Amino acid sequence: MQDDQRSDLPLAGITVVELGDSASAPFAGHVLAGLGAEVWKVERPSGDSSRGWGPSQWRGSGAAFHALNRGKRSICLDIKDPVQLATLHDLIAGHADVFLHNLRPGSAGQYQLDPDSLRARKPELVVCEVGAYGHVGPLNQLPGYDPLMQAFAGIMTLTGEDGQAPVRAGVSIVDFGTGMWAVIGIVSALLRRERSPVKEVGATVNSSLLETAIAWMTVGIANYAADGEPGGRHGSGVAFIVPHRAYEAADGHAILSAANDRLFARLAEALGHPEWATDPRFATNNARLAHRKEIDGLIGARMKQHTRAYWQKHLDGYGLPCASVQTTAELVAHAQTQALGILGKASDDEIALVGVPLSFDRQRPPPLDSAPCIGQDDERLRALLKKTSVQ
Repeated sequence: MQDDQRSDLPLAGITVVELGDSASAPFAGHVLAGLGAEVWKVERPSGDSSRGWGPSQWRGSGAAFHALNRGKRSICLDIKDPVQLATLHDLIAGHADVFLHNLRPGSAGQYQLDPDSLRARKPELVVCEVGAYGHVGPLNQLPGYDPLMQAFAGIMTLTGEDGQAPVRAGVSIVDFGTGMWAVIGIVSALLRRERSPVKEVGATVNSSLLETAIAWMTVGIANYAADGEPGGRHGSGVAFIVPHRAYEAADGHAILSAANDRLFARLAEALGHPEWATDPRFATNNARLAHRKEIDGLIGARMKQHTRAYWQKHLDGYGLPCASVQTTAELVAHAQTQALGILGKASDDEIALVGVPLSFDRQRPPPLDSAPCIGQDDERLRALLKKTSVQ
């Protein structure tokens, strides 16, 4: 992305130093870069772990690395080496508005990269720590990953089909969600600093995989608090609305949602069975919950009679929520995806990747530059620090 294109973005002028690995912190850095921040990614000599993830590769690194690290500068520093660690400290103290990391619990203090040490030198710094189980509690020193937190928080007990083995969500909802919360915390801290009459007001922001996973259980925990029931698995459906799930059509599956009784009556009419809306078994959502199998069976039998495209057009005509269960290929090719402009290339010889899912004044931030090679900005860093020392 050209500098003139970055200058109008909300975080233009903000410098972030990211000591992030794998997914959660790098995703936060990716979003911050997409919003206009200058992000210096610190990589160990072997590089970010996601460079080795497969099987999909692009230009020698895992496709995941490219998805999470575009628009960043890469500097190679071994923080176990005192001289290189000192270089990192100089970069943070001299240039960073934000220091973002997901170091293994307990190790930040070992390198004086903990908030107290960093903010003692630079009080206005925003330090964001992305952890596993959180910064307090009996498990706060344990490492963790997305599937562990989906398990620990009970998400897996609500995912998949009843009576089958636990299933994690097919995308890393906890990693990416934690990155989002980190960004929200960072931006909020920067806003507080900007509004403060004392500009040396930084912040320590803590985000963790477990807290994110618990947040995704917001409704499940509310249901449990209300009736003591732990919930269960409903496949593509949910525990508290019927119908609100995928049904098999002639050429695949489609999701139907009738989130209230008015929509259900309209759905019954659209499916050619208006009598369902007055049937005591189905007239209210609570009644449909009690007779889930019966109504699902009736709807399912009707849906099999036509294709997904037929049902989409037909139900659209009734103003009813409906969506095909699409493959990645179908999603990428769909006219709506293309119209949103959310997939973009840094250049013609790059792969199209997902941009920031936000627009400002109806304009999406332009595609970020290609993901960096390991240490490609080391010389730029040396020049920057040399210039700082001269000044």
